[in-house]
Amino acid sequence: MKIKVQLKKETQKTVLESPTTLSHDDDNDIWSQTYMLPGEDGRTALKRWGQKQAWCKPSCIPISIILILIFLVVLLPLLDHAMEKSDMQVTPIVSELAPDTCRLSLVESIPEGLIYPRNATIYPSTYHTWLELINSTQHTIEIASFYWTLRNSEVYPDPSSYQGEEIFQALLNTGINRGIKIKIAQSVPNRNNPNTDTEYLVKRKAAEVRSVNFPQLLGSEGVLHTKLWIIDRTHFYIGSANMDWRSLTQVKEMGMVVRNCSRLAEDMAKIFDVYWVLGEPGAKVPSYWPSYLETKYNYDTPMNLTLGNDTFQTYISSSPPPLLPGGRANDLDAIVNIIQKAEKFVYVSVMDYFPLTIYSPKIKYWAPLDNALRSAVIDKIEVRLLISKWNSTRKSEHYFLKSLADIADSYPKAKIEVRYFIVPATPAQAKIPFSRVNHNKYMVTDNTAYIGTSNWSGDYFIDTAGIGFVVHDPVYNRNDSHVTIRSQLQAVFERDWTSNYSYPISYFRY
Repeated sequence: MKIKVQLKKETQKTVLESPTTLSHDDDNDIWSQTYMLPGEDGRTALKRWGQKQAWCKPSCIPISIILILIFLVVLLPLLDHAMEKSDMQVTPIVSELAPDTCRLSLVESIPEGLIYPRNATIYPSTYHTWLELINSTQHTIEIASFYWTLRNSEVYPDPSSYQGEEIFQALLNTGINRGIKIKIAQSVPNRNNPNTDTEYLVKRKAAEVRSVNFPQLLGSEGVLHTKLWIIDRTHFYIGSANMDWRSLTQVKEMGMVVRNCSRLAEDMAKIFDVYWVLGEPGAKVPSYWPSYLETKYNYDTPMNLTLGNDTFQTYISSSPPPLLPGGRANDLDAIVNIIQKAEKFVYVSVMDYFPLTIYSPKIKYWAPLDNALRSAVIDKIEVRLLISKWNSTRKSEHYFLKSLADIADSYPKAKIEVRYFIVPATPAQAKIPFSRVNHNKYMVTDNTAYIGTSNWSGDYFIDTAGIGFVVHDPVYNRNDSHVTIRSQLQAVFERDWTSNYSYPISYFRY
């Protein structure tokens, strides 16, 4: 969780795919075989074409020179590119021959002690979803993560850590005994996040782990903040939950699991492949990314996704900009685009909201998301923000949120509301560090669902790795007669908005 690293940042004032191509060797083999086949009467190919045995006439010299120049100018650069591509090649993609039968489902973690009314809809737990994904794996598990604290011996002893322990043991057993290849891309460990879990997986030869060093790659305080599971490049999970037992029992999380959807999973896997390449020792961010990591799916050209009998539009966004191969939507641009295309409302649930860069050595004003929301309000779009309030909430956040709330009714039909969501804690639960918080990072509008992995402040979009999954419903008012993933996410927001754990920002004074 970003939440764990924030303590360090505050105390130290620093923050926290390849289409297969014919190789040139293969080209040369085919070239040689074509011109060395025996002729129909047993003569060589040269005689068959009416040529003499002489190696070359003087008239051949200009042609030979031209051919050599063509080779030097055209083929050698292609050979260099192929060699570079080979150096960056990653795990081959596993594609299904049968058409995809995609299924999407919301996934959430409800902290112990947070009770909803009996008629409230609760979606499958992160714990059961991860366990089911592990057990269903046939070939590969690929995980992109911030940090690892799954075992009960870490952070703080609490009985609820058993779920994290079971996930860790399932991964360990799968990597050692089932012949499943596990690849983990993580943010580079540090003193506060030593990632002993992944060290143990490597020691037992259960997984291959690479660490992405953002200070080295970008010269920044950024981290790999993505939370992503890819199974057999056919199923995947994306959401707010870290590889942390607290994300299963003590922190409120929201995510989505996508099953039997290889085309979409392969596109998501290209983002993992970027992390994997950057985790190599001595890696550098390339001046351009190879074509096999590019995508054609973004907000201008989304993928058509068939769910049941209905077609939706989807794409995957990512940040920060240096980590975007061709075609990949910038996560910030995707969020702004979703807000701008809303026709009725924009509902946002995130842990932190700041129009600032709060983890950089020098705090700077950063307003793209703030401006987008204010514009939406003036355009008569209803805006609701559900922000977390917990023991690590910064006082300054309240004033920025209040300034948003204060523009309500400034113009006719200008509607914006801000509420805090507070996860209750018993005295024992309150002792668990960096827990008891609504860690959600999603947005839902009248036509789009967005599940992300970033909080809403500048740092997460400038120099920190995060991703967003966008599902757009192109049919106006389909939700009047259909239950869709978008309408389900809206219902989750409204459940939390009207719950006993939600408080108007006006209740609080500083």
